[in-house]
Amino acid sequence: MSEPSAVSGQSSAGIRFDNLSWHAGTFRLEGVSFSVPTGSYAVLMGRTGCGKTTLLEILCGLRQPSGGRVLIGERDVTGLPPGERGIGYVPQDGAMFPTMTVREQIGFALAIRRRPEVEIVARVKELGEHLGVAHLLDRFPQHLSGGERQRVALGRALAAKPSVLLLDEPLSALDEELRDELAALLKRVQRDLGLTALHITHSRHEAAQLADVMFRMEAGRVTESR
Repeated sequence: MSEPSAVSGQSSAGIRFDNLSWHAGTFRLEGVSFSVPTGSYAVLMGRTGCGKTTLLEILCGLRQPSGGRVLIGERDVTGLPPGERGIGYVPQDGAMFPTMTVREQIGFALAIRRRPEVEIVARVKELGEHLGVAHLLDRFPQHLSGGERQRVALGRALAAKPSVLLLDEPLSALDEELRDELAALLKRVQRDLGLTALHITHSRHEAAQLADVMFRMEAGRVTESR
């Protein structure tokens, strides 16, 4: 595959968790404080069930913390709805809409914002070419491979030009060759767009490929890992 052309984005912003708390039943996050530098690719590691996905969902606005703040750049987004945070999110399974084509999946974030059709068409074309899925735009998710689904999910996350990109185990279901290929794509896209990325993984190999800065989550707390 030829090297994709550049794709347009927007200015990045750092991420800061400030004394964040959350609880459900017996599970608790207490006093979580750490920062992801602007324009860096951060990787968050930790055992299954330690709260990594919960932390991303709080950052996205899908869960509300019981205490503390979430900041993107200098903006406190703790009380903002998800669509106003400037975040692109790639969930672990890609979360494809089964009745939408690839074209509709990628354009979804712009469509719900009621952007002009000409803008949506241009952005979908741009991302389709950049991510190597331009030939798949009229397919439905059930006709895509695992790697293709993740490229589409990435395109959907990037469509509204976020400043922050969140990725929850995006490569975990892929074979080794595809994982390396998609990891290279993720790093290239992050650098091309100057995004701040926060990526969850269990894989040390994956973390070593991607991370500018690495964090570890354990017992409800996050520390920087060297």
